[in-house]
Amino acid sequence: MAAARWKLISGAIAAITLLAATGCSSSSEDDNNILIYNAQHEDLTKEWTDAFTKETGIKVTVRQGGDTDLGNQIIAEGKNSPADVFLTENSPAMALVENAGLFADVNKDTLALVPEQFRPSTGKWVGIAARSTVFVYNTGKLPADQLPHSLLDLQQPQWKGRWSAGASGADFQAIVAALLAQKGEDVTKAWLEGMKNNAIISQNNTAVMKGANTGQFDGGVIYHYYWFRDQALTKENSNNTKLLFFKNQDPGAFVSTSGGGVLKSSRKQENAQKFLAFIASRKGQEVLRDGDSMEYPVAANVAANPALPPLASLDAPKIDPSKLDAKKVTQLMTEAGLL
Repeated sequence: MAAARWKLISGAIAAITLLAATGCSSSSEDDNNILIYNAQHEDLTKEWTDAFTKETGIKVTVRQGGDTDLGNQIIAEGKNSPADVFLTENSPAMALVENAGLFADVNKDTLALVPEQFRPSTGKWVGIAARSTVFVYNTGKLPADQLPHSLLDLQQPQWKGRWSAGASGADFQAIVAALLAQKGEDVTKAWLEGMKNNAIISQNNTAVMKGANTGQFDGGVIYHYYWFRDQALTKENSNNTKLLFFKNQDPGAFVSTSGGGVLKSSRKQENAQKFLAFIASRKGQEVLRDGDSMEYPVAANVAANPALPPLASLDAPKIDPSKLDAKKVTQLMTEAGLL
């Protein structure tokens, strides 16, 4: 009896030991995998995650979505969000999550890689890429001497039916958020009313560029990289157009910062911070420069793709990206009848 009892006890101990070992293995495997909520370009993020995994052995799972949708999802999930890292194309969604108190502080060494104009003053997230606002125009319809001098000119009656923008997109709404931060509510309201009267609303930036190229309208407001990507390929959607960089710290010279942050609720803080540090590092920014995105590197003193005008030459307005108010923009654009 004693021998039989001991055999049962020994078997139970062995089973418990096996379960514990299996549990530890599973936990260790889980700890070596981070989840990114990604609103950046899917191909760029894949290049980043592949390079990061190759260097560190840390695996990455990516959940794709839009800036605003994923930002609102994180807020709804709160402390129960499964996400470890949030990446966006534009700053307002980052500010939305930051204002909800859901970001951890970014490691100081990572912050040091990114110039102040490309990260919020709070240090709750960092810039990982940038894109410039431009006016794409049809060279056959709009001579250089008739170009607008400022983004604000487009509210004037002479521009009725002659320009376009993708009003419902996060890209354009980031531009409006920058106008609001730089010029205030009264100027922004007036400009949006002028836009309602004058602009032909397109589905997105690509549609704006195509419309300008075919002469549907004279020009439109987009981000620079759409044009440069098409130029690097077939030029079929941009061969009749050029870009106007407004410069002079004009609202139309706004440079939008793509952001990256670590969720405070993440149980994998160390690995999440490692990923953020990697994409802000020289290696990560060179992945951006050498890829097909045609966005601007913003960290680790990495120069842009040679096809692009230098970032410093754009003379963009200086705006704290954490001050871009997506909720107020939605309100103002809705009131103006644009959403």
